[in-house]
Amino acid sequence: MSISSLPKQTDVIIIGAGAAGLMTAITAGRRGRKVLVLDHANKVGKKILMSGGGRCNFTNMYTEPSNFLSENPHFCKSALSRYTQWDFIELVAKHDIAYHEKKLGQLFCDHKASDIVGMLQDECQQAKVDIRLHCDIEKIADKGEGFVLQTSLGVVTCESLVVATGGLSIPTMGATGFGYNIARQYGLNCLATTAGLVPFTLTGEVKASLVTLAGNSLEVSISCNGASFSEAMLFTHRGLSGPAVLQISSYWQPGKDIEINLFPQLNLAEFLNRMQRERPKAELKSILSELSTKKIAQVLCDLWCTGNLVSRPINQYSPAELAEIAECFQCWVFKPSGTEGYRTAEVTLGGVDTDELSSKTMMAKKRDGLYFVGEVMDVSGHLGGFNFQWAWASGFAAGSYV
Repeated sequence: MSISSLPKQTDVIIIGAGAAGLMTAITAGRRGRKVLVLDHANKVGKKILMSGGGRCNFTNMYTEPSNFLSENPHFCKSALSRYTQWDFIELVAKHDIAYHEKKLGQLFCDHKASDIVGMLQDECQQAKVDIRLHCDIEKIADKGEGFVLQTSLGVVTCESLVVATGGLSIPTMGATGFGYNIARQYGLNCLATTAGLVPFTLTGEVKASLVTLAGNSLEVSISCNGASFSEAMLFTHRGLSGPAVLQISSYWQPGKDIEINLFPQLNLAEFLNRMQRERPKAELKSILSELSTKKIAQVLCDLWCTGNLVSRPINQYSPAELAEIAECFQCWVFKPSGTEGYRTAEVTLGGVDTDELSSKTMMAKKRDGLYFVGEVMDVSGHLGGFNFQWAWASGFAAGSYV
């Protein structure tokens, strides 16, 4: 990274030194393009560094277009097919970065996320990419067929301009809506944005009852708007989190119901009827605690098993009552009061309308030479490395044409 003044002119300027911006830079630089990356942050790849608990879930072995949300679900197919998870895994292997599969195809660094950032910086250096940090973009204007940028480090012109500014998630990492402003400046439509892959918040009696379970987790099946995920759910002081909740949050809209099966591995009504025959004197809470934990069983029984369903020896329940209890635990329907918002969201839903962009090149249809990559556009992946794979794939697509 250079500390000298900016060049007066370059082939390509990329705004944003995150995953998508760096991949665009590497790809363009390998083609012999003169590339300048500008970022207002003090570090390269800040979101990469904090991802995956500091180990970076850099891709997923089972990446498919169906793992992505967009108003146009077909848009992502071209880029994903031209730069696959196997291409990025090959790059990781080339740099001798040790990694492992955690579960469900999720690949993490064995050591730390900075291994991925270091790899990208090394590739940028080899491709003669110029990266400048602490650089604010003050104004963007047209200059002939290209662009002129007024920045805090000086004025520079370019032929191609790539917007890799990310979305609104995790503003403490420097996230802003700057990329959407650039899109609107050039007449591009931006779809409404909202926080995705984000914990739910609860209020009232449910929150008051469940707050004592903060830190406890359970493997559940969770559903909303036709989508369903089976992963871990975590009780928190504010509500619910964990992989299952983060996944379904991207499909939820305010006022809609969420349905959770707390024991998806069995038919609870049949199980309770069998326990009534085999262990008639066992109390309901004790039996349920064997399927979860003593604390979870206690709190949820106190919340749901009231009146004639209050916990007692299981031989004292009628078949109808056991069916009602099973329904409580296997079809828990509730309305979250909201989400924790962009503060903790892992991704931003919505953004630059993909109908405004070429799926082959990522270039704006209304302005030659203007490209958008990564999270700034309306393509968002599931939890598990998919959003990074979209960054790599969209960056490669744009970098091949800028």
